[in-house]
Amino acid sequence: MVQKDENAKLKQAMTVAKLYYEENLGQAAIAEKLQISRPTISRLLQVAKESGLVKIHVENPFVDFQTLAHVLSEKYQMEIRVVPDQYESQMTMLERLGAYAAAYLINIVQPTDIIGIGWGKTIHAVTTHLEKQDILGVQAVQLKGSFSFGHEKTYAYESINALADAFNTQPQHLPLPTFFDNLTTKKLVEQDRYIRSILDLGKQANIALFTVGSVRKDALLFNLGYLDEKQKANLQQKAVGDVVSRFIDEKGRLVDLELDRRTVGIELDELKKKEHSILVAGGAKKAAAVHAVLRAGYANQGIFDSVLAQKLMNDLN
Repeated sequence: MVQKDENAKLKQAMTVAKLYYEENLGQAAIAEKLQISRPTISRLLQVAKESGLVKIHVENPFVDFQTLAHVLSEKYQMEIRVVPDQYESQMTMLERLGAYAAAYLINIVQPTDIIGIGWGKTIHAVTTHLEKQDILGVQAVQLKGSFSFGHEKTYAYESINALADAFNTQPQHLPLPTFFDNLTTKKLVEQDRYIRSILDLGKQANIALFTVGSVRKDALLFNLGYLDEKQKANLQQKAVGDVVSRFIDEKGRLVDLELDRRTVGIELDELKKKEHSILVAGGAKKAAAVHAVLRAGYANQGIFDSVLAQKLMNDLN
């Protein structure tokens, strides 16, 4: 009976902690929402800290971006770049990240390169900062299916078009859903000559530019109309996030093989073969997924904001 009471208390503490730290609700608002007194809310937040449900550390603002980049490059044994907080006077984290990654991409692209990209707000932030280039023979291709049943924008169409426009080439769209409902249907569609050519071009790409998603309730993949509540709950229990729409655990292993077989686009092992496999991400909530991707070797280069870089340096081994 004591154990039951303790578990109930921990569950309540977790609920309060999520509202306070993740939803940014004040103690008064939480008390009103849950119909609990403010002193009880305060005690439950303390329980969350003492039990390890919540861990708080102070970020050191005096660790500069070059030091962060060096430490992380050593830690993950690859090239990691950290975007300065005042980069080009861009106002938001996403704008700074996008502008920096766009400049980096332009710097490495050579004639006849094939650039494959994912989608989402982060990738869109990169492509909107690309300027017209005079580099011959570049190709631009989508690495994963992008059709959405939901109201959330994937920015897939806008991103591939902006990339192609910057390099004076034709965008190679992958006009398919992210997940098929039926594996047989997926296999039949992939036999189409045009679809097969796009998938093959994604494999041939020597540059891959992608980001990661979380498994929070606001994650983009959770809001495109593909996954039901049971599937979401299962993924939240087992996965730390997704990379190119494939859900992985803390070691970078696929967590739902049945769903993965119905996923459209490049496979994770193909990312490892790229000359430039570039992971672009920002924000502390992406840390677990980024850590898993880097440890598994799906990326060989990373471009991160300072908040994410601090999180990777301090909290994850």
